[in-house]
Amino acid sequence: MATLVVIGYESELKAEEVRIALLKMQKEFLIDLADAVVVVRDAKGNVSLRQMYNLTAAGAVSGGFWGALVGMIFLNPLFGMAMGASAGAISGALTDVGIDDGFLKSLASTIKPESAALCVLIRTMTADKVMDELKKFGGEVIQSNLCHENETKLRAALTSVQPPVADSQVVDSPAAV
Repeated sequence: MATLVVIGYESELKAEEVRIALLKMQKEFLIDLADAVVVVRDAKGNVSLRQMYNLTAAGAVSGGFWGALVGMIFLNPLFGMAMGASAGAISGALTDVGIDDGFLKSLASTIKPESAALCVLIRTMTADKVMDELKKFGGEVIQSNLCHENETKLRAALTSVQPPVADSQVVDSPAAV
């Protein structure tokens, strides 16, 4: 069963920064994400969803390939590619993978204007290492399906924001002449 966690941030930039950190942890096999969507609400109240996967583009590429292949059979590969790409793009745009877009849009109405939320669907994770990484970013848990104990740990980790560790810089003093 996947775990849903929604964390609110003061800006879209911070939410994107956390998503990038989670994707980096995924490459290190510390977390397995099914989906990670940044929900943004602008000053006018308009909502936009920044999906992890662009299914429209993926559908167009896949459809273009198969259309060109079928087009070669009928001696018109360019027409086949164009038709396949358009059919693939349409099917990709209509496909919803991961977190339901209706849920995300209703959630967005609850966040304050000019802020963002990161919605993460997690298959598995190494909780202690992921929590340590998330401490750097802060945020506020808006919603989750974690048990009470784990949600309390997550809230505690997010409220104890640790500033990023900077490399120590040694300042050379001017030499006396």
